Amino acid sequence: MRAKGLLYRCFRTRRESLEEIARAPHGAAEVLTPGPLSADEEARRLARGDAFAWRLSLAAAQKALGGFSHLTFLEQGAGPTGEKGLVSARPETAGGVVLARKDLGVSYHLAVVVDDADQEVSHVIRGADLFEAAHIQRLLQALLDLPTPVYRHHPLLLRPDGKRFAKRDTAETLADLRARGDTPAALRAELGF
Repeated sequence: MRAKGLLYRCFRTRRESLEEIARAPHGAAEVLTPGPLSADEEARRLARGDAFAWRLSLAAAQKALGGFSHLTFLEQGAGPTGEKGLVSARPETAGGVVLARKDLGVSYHLAVVVDDADQEVSHVIRGADLFEAAHIQRLLQALLDLPTPVYRHHPLLLRPDGKRFAKRDTAETLADLRARGDTPAALRAELGF
């Protein structure tokens, strides 16, 4: 992807990016597509040893593919606003995503796209909170000439306070739910099955 001119070095820290998002008048996508620095500034930063991430250039990707209008994926579940069937991918809503960072070889998006293709995954089933990830992943599949799996996004089980269950929040486990008396039938009903 670097050789094709689809990536650029981004020297922003995660904190700087989050601060910029907070100041954005129109949303995150515009601030997460900062574009490359000038050649002179990039050379200065590299000479200083500044850390950088490789970020996807949406403009270069759009040019390489002749636009994004032909990018689609099949949704067998439902997106957050009821998207079903053949969905037009909107990778621009994610902005220029980071594909590799200094502390991690590759990003989630790039890793799952390559892993899914390598393992010949035909169907991706995950929570509706990751629906938007399918858009940028569809773009990566096209750029890397990889197959596109069928997607099925499902509703999330939510805690009584309305937040999603997440390991990082020390959320309840299935064992906790069973101990509380929740039955498999009740959980399936809550998920719409």
